[in-house]
Amino acid sequence: MIEKVIIVEGKNDRARMRQVLDEPVEIICTHGTLSVEKLERFIYPVEDLDVFILVDEDDAGIKLRRQLMHELPNAVHLYIEKEFRQVETTPLHYLQDLLGEYFAVKNY
Repeated sequence: MIEKVIIVEGKNDRARMRQVLDEPVEIICTHGTLSVEKLERFIYPVEDLDVFILVDEDDAGIKLRRQLMHELPNAVHLYIEKEFRQVETTPLHYLQDLLGEYFAVKNY
């Protein structure tokens, strides 16, 4: 059974996570928005698991992070450097270091 969940914005972010992670993790993609339907279908069912949030360092990502802070107050928030802006273009070695504190990661 999967016990860890990462919430990201887009499918490219999810693909990037799969490049780095070396353990089974559910990766939920919000597609940049958080509707009532998405909350009920994807977010609320995982609120009792170990939830991690990794979104872009842009206006849309910051807005989404604020919403998720409210909905999932116990989630762990992971942050990329502002210079990278997008999770999907963040260097693999940086993501490995960032995620390695909480997950088994592949070596790059």
